[in-house]
Amino acid sequence: MDRRAFERLVAEALSDLPEIFREKLDNVEVVVQGWPSRETMRLAGVRHPAQLLGFYHGVPQTKRTHNYGLVLPDKITIYQRPIEMRCRTMEEIRATIHHVLCHEIAHHFGIGDERLREIGAY
Repeated sequence: MDRRAFERLVAEALSDLPEIFREKLDNVEVVVQGWPSRETMRLAGVRHPAQLLGFYHGVPQTKRTHNYGLVLPDKITIYQRPIEMRCRTMEEIRATIHHVLCHEIAHHFGIGDERLREIGAY
């Protein structure tokens, strides 16, 4: 799939989120990259780039203080190639993008991996 088509699926997943979540996203940008960098893999604790489907870089809303301001946007990165490698159909790609986006947005809202495991969101 070409990058533009994949980016449209990510934009579609973002616009399909319930409005209550979309309007609470604060200072965050969603981007698409082919693969994670070595540094991102190190931060995520993965050894192979195909293991990482998305990553949240930033300060979760629950950690922001009154000093939070005039900062670059947080970034949610969706990794195209690892997602495509795991999926066989367009519907699987669409569903995986939605799942990964929701997972990374949860991090933006301050929900950690441990809690996501507890509630079955992994």
